[in-house]
Amino acid sequence: MQIVEAREVTAELLAAVNGLLPQLSSAALSMSAADLAAFVQADASRLFMAVEEEKYYGMLTLICFATPTGRRARIEDLVVDSLARGKGAGRQLLAHAIQAAGAWGARAVDLTSNPARLAANRLYRQMGFEPLTTNVYRLALPR
Repeated sequence: MQIVEAREVTAELLAAVNGLLPQLSSAALSMSAADLAAFVQADASRLFMAVEEEKYYGMLTLICFATPTGRRARIEDLVVDSLARGKGAGRQLLAHAIQAAGAWGARAVDLTSNPARLAANRLYRQMGFEPLTTNVYRLALPR
């Protein structure tokens, strides 16, 4: 399995992302080619894809941003295709994102995970992530 950064949109990439999104969340909406192009070209976000034999098996978004207290990184939308789970793609995506965040100068990498996702939470702990005692707040904005 190889990890690549998606920087340009192809029909295969768009199909892979739209195939993985429903496995991530039943509420996820399909992306248009224009939406995906804007996303992969944004300065703050990096889309990493797990690829083997020209087929995409997983994805992860790394968000890098600067604050007055230092550079930060956050992992979002990590998903591995159900047919490829248990083969190390998630671990490779995480390792690649951690390395990229460190090269960028981030002081830490944050992520959140649903406690019901037992295998994912086990992987995060194995990779060195530690749970924080914090509140996560969200304000839904009108569309």
